[in-house]
Amino acid sequence: MTGRVAAVNLGVVTEAEWAGDASGRSGIDKRPVDGPVAVLTGGVAGDFIGERAVHGGSDKAVYAYAEEDAAWWSAEIGRTIRSGGFGENLTTYAIDVTGAVIGEQWQVGSALLQVTKPRTPCTTFAGFWGVPDLIKRFTVRASPGAYLRVLREGEVGAGDPVEVVDRPAHGVTIGEVFRATSLEPELLPRLLDAEDLPEAIREKARRRLASRG
Repeated sequence: MTGRVAAVNLGVVTEAEWAGDASGRSGIDKRPVDGPVAVLTGGVAGDFIGERAVHGGSDKAVYAYAEEDAAWWSAEIGRTIRSGGFGENLTTYAIDVTGAVIGEQWQVGSALLQVTKPRTPCTTFAGFWGVPDLIKRFTVRASPGAYLRVLREGEVGAGDPVEVVDRPAHGVTIGEVFRATSLEPELLPRLLDAEDLPEAIREKARRRLASRG
């Protein structure tokens, strides 16, 4: 499977009352940039991250969202959502982000990336869009985008291919993990099969399963 990078987006400093950082600053407002950008193990070079306790880090170094899913949201809320409008570093095209398998590897430009986990919507996201019930609607839609870790650093630019070069056999997808941890707890046992899923999520699944007896 091969898709494309529609845009590479970097966060600018946004100061607002809804910003999640204690200082009132957020990097959710990401803007498309020209030319290739360095993708490093700690994140995308030049990207502003406001609240590092919950954003960034090795398991969330890069965030990808599909242009096709953005088009659905544009129709849903009746306004154009530009690339970067979901706070994503990579806006993709013709690659199934929701159906991406945890642990699958993407060759993007000269970088090698690995799918790790879905994005969880937050109040900062809802405030940025100005849609009070966005968290509920985003959860029901269950097309959360994918966080990626960087297995090999490199450069990525708009127009670069996104090629799936390895896919684990367990088949647990970004969409399944999101639904299991939100509205469909019956899917929780599936999460234990995904070895590349961050251990914090697997442990949460174990606790929830144990509490259900």
